[in-house]
Amino acid sequence: MKFLTLEYIKKHSRIDYDIEDSLLELYGASAEDTTINMLNRSYENLIETYGEVPPAIMQAALMLVDVSYTQRSPISPQNMSVVAYTFDALIKPYMIL
Repeated sequence: MKFLTLEYIKKHSRIDYDIEDSLLELYGASAEDTTINMLNRSYENLIETYGEVPPAIMQAALMLVDVSYTQRSPISPQNMSVVAYTFDALIKPYMIL
């Protein structure tokens, strides 16, 4: 993972045990990749432009991790629309179109 940490993920998802750390790291890496791809940027570009990964982008990635962790099978479009709207609202200002 480039900008999320296992510590952030566990705090965000209120997980206080270590047994699923490797799974959380997989979800974290996937969430970072998905977020960066949606922005149409690279990690390096974010650092160059903002000096760090903006907090809204980190929050969006953490939300994706939490959804992956708590809902391990596909979810209905009705449930995803709330997450998608919040995710989009967080990352939209940083997107390159």
